[in-house]
Amino acid sequence: MATLSSKLLTLGRYLAGEFENRAQSLAEPAWYVHLKVWHRPIRLFHENSLTFFVEQVSVASGQPPYRQRILRLYESDSQIKGQYYGLKNAAQFRGGAIAPQILAPLTPEDLVELPTCCLSIESQELPEGQYSFKAALPAGSLCSFEYAGNTSYVSLGFAIGPASNAATLELRVYDKGIEPSTGKGLWGALMGPFCLIKNADFEGGQP
Repeated sequence: MATLSSKLLTLGRYLAGEFENRAQSLAEPAWYVHLKVWHRPIRLFHENSLTFFVEQVSVASGQPPYRQRILRLYESDSQIKGQYYGLKNAAQFRGGAIAPQILAPLTPEDLVELPTCCLSIESQELPEGQYSFKAALPAGSLCSFEYAGNTSYVSLGFAIGPASNAATLELRVYDKGIEPSTGKGLWGALMGPFCLIKNADFEGGQP
């Protein structure tokens, strides 16, 4: 097994954990709901990569977690990539980010290929061995997938690195649903990114 680069391992370590935007939701409640987002490390692929089960919850809604998906990080020609996958039966794995035993039956056969949902991830080296990362789709492209018999289109992107106080990490999520005929945003980060602070680490952020 080839050794993963220090950049990829750092990104995996940064993402592995729980994030929430409580401060942002209190400051701008009209535009930002209070979210928690989890990236739970899992072992799913044999190839040289890091893989996460991702889901989120609207804290005030009282509803169960939603947007279950798989994120696989790998390197191709020295470029870090982030490939998203859907799940054939997302309900089967709901809650797996905080109760990882739910994910025990998960195999690659449970995934839905999403060829248009691959991000290119750029890195910037910072002092004291830290990095900032920014992930985006190719210019002018959208992630597309089938849901409830309809095709949905999403502009995907995130950035992660030290927060302004350098005491923790900040995850900025740019995801938003798009009406492809008009380019109009339908949901998500319509007024700018969701800004989530990391408040818990998960073990297993690297092999």
